[in-house]
Amino acid sequence: MAVDPSRTHVGLSDLFASRRYFAKFEKIISYLPRVAAVMKADGALKDEELDILSAYVQSIAYSFHALSMKYLLVGRDTGQFLGALEMDTVESGFPVFNELMIMASDAQQADRRLANMPSTKRLKAQMVEHIVGERQIPTKLQFALSQRLYYEELQSGQLFWAQNDPVAIWQGGEGGRARYLVHWAVYDSQVNLPTIYLMELEDTGRTALPRDERRWPEVQAHLMGQALGGLKLLTIAKGFDETFDDLHPKRLRRLHVGPMYSHAYTKQSGPIRDVLADAKAPEGQDWTLAWTDEVLESESVVTEKSGWFGRVEREIFALDPFAGRGGDTGATRTERSIVLPERPFQVLAEKNPAGFGSVTKYVVNANGRVFKN
Repeated sequence: MAVDPSRTHVGLSDLFASRRYFAKFEKIISYLPRVAAVMKADGALKDEELDILSAYVQSIAYSFHALSMKYLLVGRDTGQFLGALEMDTVESGFPVFNELMIMASDAQQADRRLANMPSTKRLKAQMVEHIVGERQIPTKLQFALSQRLYYEELQSGQLFWAQNDPVAIWQGGEGGRARYLVHWAVYDSQVNLPTIYLMELEDTGRTALPRDERRWPEVQAHLMGQALGGLKLLTIAKGFDETFDDLHPKRLRRLHVGPMYSHAYTKQSGPIRDVLADAKAPEGQDWTLAWTDEVLESESVVTEKSGWFGRVEREIFALDPFAGRGGDTGATRTERSIVLPERPFQVLAEKNPAGFGSVTKYVVNANGRVFKN
């Protein structure tokens, strides 16, 4: 049954609540590269995967910073109405998908908007003149400056967009087979979460994949069309394998960043709700971020007939053998983690709720260190 967005999506129209929300996410996102570094140290990430993941996390940070500029004066009388940041209070704790779509539309107009705006220097000078001459807070000028800073962020082009097209990185090759690591990302509209994909593949085509004017656009379009959190990795990988006879997916990985739970902002249920309520953590430490890592690997290859005389390779993917879960998850393995500050972790450890024993905990402290539990 569909969920009514009006009951799960909330606009942060209070100035201080909005600013605390962005400050909270700025702190959360700052920990994620360190969490990824711990994963690499444990062998869960390769060097290039760490670089790719860190770049996407940084782009998420840039997107949040841009939105914080857009809504910097929310709730104030600015002479213009932009509304408030709309967030998903139930499924994700992140901004809703539409915020990313509007941001992408604004980015297309950034050059024109900035050309018609006073410079930052001029706006600041006008603010001083207003304060001295009128002895009032220059709210409308503050708003104009915040919008300029917003469009400057969009103009930089380094943000996490609703769709982040596939990029292929050459990994070497031998015997007529080139190896690539392809990565792409989306802001999943079904769950309002950033989702990152990495695929290792072998290419037996005649032209290098990124330079192939026929195959590469088709690959990009196919992967973006399949980048849905509701699809199993097995479905995505088999569809790709069957669509492209000379491209062989050997490993597919999907990382879900979120949901974010906060007693002050989200309507979570179950053990996490009780943990955050009982923790009574100080401002900035009242949160938990989920982190899900799905991996699908090829375990063997079979050759099938194609057409009258041709033969093609098809991958056989390894599924999780435990209690039939592989068939349910469509992955070789799925690892669930949470990132949380020390105080909520202490309460979680004391309560020890069912189902959290297999969840990896990354505990962060005020000094920025990350501990794995």
